[in-house]
Amino acid sequence: MNRTFQVDLRGVVDLLSHHLYSSPRVYLRELMQNAVDAVTARRAVDGEAPEEIAVVIEDRTLTITDTGVGLTEEQVHELLATIGRSSKRDQLGFARHEFLGQFGIGLLSAFLVADEVRVITRSVEGGAAVEWVGRSDGTYRIGPAEREAPGTTVELTARQGSEQWFAEDTVTELCALFGSMLPFTVTVQGKAVSGTGTPWRKDDRAPGQRMADLVGHAQDVLGFTPFDVIDLNVPEAGLTGVAYVLPFPANPAEHAGHRVYLKRMLLTESSDSLLPGWAFFARCVVDAGELRPTASREALYADGLLDSTREALGEHLRGWLVGLARTDPARLGRFLEIHHLGVKALALHDDEMLRLVEQWMPMETNVGRMTLADFRARHGDVRYTLTTDDFRQMAAVAAAQGLAVVNGGYTYDSEIIARLPLLDPEQSVRRLEPTDLMTRFDSVPSTTELELRPFLTTAQRAMDQLGCEVVLRSFEPASLPVLYLVDRAAAFQAELRSTKDRVDELWAGVLAAFDKPTDDRPQLVLNHRNALVRRVCALREPEKVALAVESLYGQALLLGYHPIRPADAALLNRSFLGLLDQAVPLEDQP
Repeated sequence: MNRTFQVDLRGVVDLLSHHLYSSPRVYLRELMQNAVDAVTARRAVDGEAPEEIAVVIEDRTLTITDTGVGLTEEQVHELLATIGRSSKRDQLGFARHEFLGQFGIGLLSAFLVADEVRVITRSVEGGAAVEWVGRSDGTYRIGPAEREAPGTTVELTARQGSEQWFAEDTVTELCALFGSMLPFTVTVQGKAVSGTGTPWRKDDRAPGQRMADLVGHAQDVLGFTPFDVIDLNVPEAGLTGVAYVLPFPANPAEHAGHRVYLKRMLLTESSDSLLPGWAFFARCVVDAGELRPTASREALYADGLLDSTREALGEHLRGWLVGLARTDPARLGRFLEIHHLGVKALALHDDEMLRLVEQWMPMETNVGRMTLADFRARHGDVRYTLTTDDFRQMAAVAAAQGLAVVNGGYTYDSEIIARLPLLDPEQSVRRLEPTDLMTRFDSVPSTTELELRPFLTTAQRAMDQLGCEVVLRSFEPASLPVLYLVDRAAAFQAELRSTKDRVDELWAGVLAAFDKPTDDRPQLVLNHRNALVRRVCALREPEKVALAVESLYGQALLLGYHPIRPADAALLNRSFLGLLDQAVPLEDQP
């Protein structure tokens, strides 16, 4: 036998207050939405009908009265007394897209702050006025009422502990927050809080006045003076609005808070799904007619329309950036100084934005800051380092060898550089490797190398314990005595072995599977053009040779910003003390 579900209204109200809605303040928004829908429904059949919503607070009681379509007694039974019933939009026979919500859950929100809700309504279809009184325990009653004009009045008295939500200042603030952009009058205690319309509307205002109004709106609502204002329009979603470009850097990891209205009623002040993730440099205020709200009507429902709207809004921002490059390069430069991360993130996926970054965004190179376009024009091939540490290690030496290098270590820079062949298939792009430098260094004369073989043998013996190869070359700048070069494979193996030394026996065994011998050992390159190195090469005592080479090795690690392993730290300490011992003579013994 089929049975009917029994609904515990108190449990439903508890569920709404603790899990669906973010705050009891939504009760006022839900009541306003019902009133707005009622007014909209009446205006749809009678364009001359009054369009007013009045909120009055007296003592602990709030009433909200509308001049809307009203309800018949049959509709009261169908819509107010049945939770989860089909939308009032269908019941009243009007087009679905004209309305914000439905009775049912929306009306239940009143029980977040009151134990009883009283509704007096009279339909435009005729008939007597009807009173419906619902209680939070799930009971209700329906009876006749007195009301001359069509429309609806909802009355509720604050439950003990909820009085703050009925304070005049609070109600006024919330009504203005939710309904300030409504196209008809909403009053609280007789004072209008709506009717001004959207600040981005196109009307008879001069362009300068419209922009001033938009800037003022951003200052009042969002708390900043925008760098620029971008008009938004997505007809498919019935969306109009503006994007305010932030005048300060934004954190890409933080979710942007966009202000979204549906049918001129505020849906949320903190939507994070309206714009693409790369557009963190903008804050939007929009009104949409076709986007769907979630059940709580505090966020946008994720569906295909929202996805396509997000893409369309991204195109608006992208078009603004490209247009700025054509019409106001100086302003674009100021924008890029503030929001370079957002633009670079977009350039990873958009060829047009890649071209904009190449043309207008300066990058760090070892021959000065310049755009990639200028770098390509001057130097042809684009060599770059993957990290900032690599750039610090090799930039000066590369410049001395006539190699121009771009620092690709900043966020997105190396990925952008790697995409340059998409703009020009003949463009050569390559990462700077230590071998690129070694091929530019001069070998010492064979006779000199033969004379220094004993020194090199002793030096190599000192470096073998550190897995490093000693090489003697001549290169610029002569002021640089030593250079530590390591390629990617050698660096990986060195880091792997260093990790093995620090972990327990189990993990060391796991890491050993990745430990592979390599011929590409790190190289300690001694610069024979440096006077100090030539003096070191002239040493004959093995102890002094080892001490000097170890000291040069430590200096090379520090100057090149290389990681210091425990063995390297021990060597630095040993060589420093050894140099002090050599420099400070022993005192005469008595």
